Amino acid sequence: MTTTIAPATATVVCMIFTWLRYGKPDVSMCLNASLAGLVAITAPCDVTDGLGALIIGAVAGVLVVFGVWFCDNVVHVDDPVGAVAVHCLNGIWGTIAVGLFATTNAPESTLKGLFYGGGFGLLGTQLLGVVTVLAWTVVTMTIIFKVIDMTIGLRVSEEEEIVGLDSKEHGLASAYAGFSIMDITEGAMNENENTDLGVADYDAASPIQRAAAVPVAGPVDADTGMHKVVIIAKLSKYDRLKSALNNLGVTGMTVTQVMGCGIQKGAGEKYRGVEMDVTVLPKVKVEVIVGNIPVEKVIETASKTLYTGHVGDGKIFVYNVQKVVKVRTGEEDLEALKDVE
Repeated sequence: MTTTIAPATATVVCMIFTWLRYGKPDVSMCLNASLAGLVAITAPCDVTDGLGALIIGAVAGVLVVFGVWFCDNVVHVDDPVGAVAVHCLNGIWGTIAVGLFATTNAPESTLKGLFYGGGFGLLGTQLLGVVTVLAWTVVTMTIIFKVIDMTIGLRVSEEEEIVGLDSKEHGLASAYAGFSIMDITEGAMNENENTDLGVADYDAASPIQRAAAVPVAGPVDADTGMHKVVIIAKLSKYDRLKSALNNLGVTGMTVTQVMGCGIQKGAGEKYRGVEMDVTVLPKVKVEVIVGNIPVEKVIETASKTLYTGHVGDGKIFVYNVQKVVKVRTGEEDLEALKDVE
């Protein structure tokens, strides 16, 4: 009975709480609240009664919301599924709840918690258990993580973070490929002697190596005064590219996530034993219009930022722009570009 009351109460309380706090009920948070209620009632499920389970579930429904907010906004821990809020915080709460809501009214229970006349004895035991487990976990996992960090490393590469470990670690298009409308298959090419240009540093690379890694397509006609620069790059390079362009003075840009392939084509892979023909790769397309900033500077900055010394680092297209009109003020051409350069 208690294992039904607690999660049900947690779900309803979470629904009401998020409705009041955010203006509408948060469905995913409510589902996490159901789990939180089950976690919280695990320890006291056989020593508490219906009323105790009701209160334990109600607290869990609010605690899970607080836990997610705390991870996101205070300690900035990347916990997209709310595991810390569900399992850590509500595990602690459930352990403490034994010392508060244990009662002999529960079948075969001989324990009494603080709220049922048992004093602080059982509560103290539960608190000691919480502290002991936390201490053991911190010490043990610190050692384990240090060993991992010094051997194989804790973090994956920046590109793997963007692409996702479904593809990099497990060879799957996506863990949810059967539900995906858009083909988000990473399908990255393998780096080998045919794609490695031999020099990974942009400044040390020759003009031929730079052009092979990040080709520039289109004439750079400085006489027109205004140019549209379209940059196709790897997703993992977007933040660096944006910062580099901002530092150059370009603050206005249009960014689109695109799929495509060039000389590297795609890489075939298997999903659940079925061969998949992957012919497109995920990229980011950045479009900027420049006039007051020399277009050569934009090209050089983008090339230097994207260059890694391999075929497929990116491509840059340059177009002449005939006219620019700012709708709000009616300003035209170079005057219209001043606030984005």
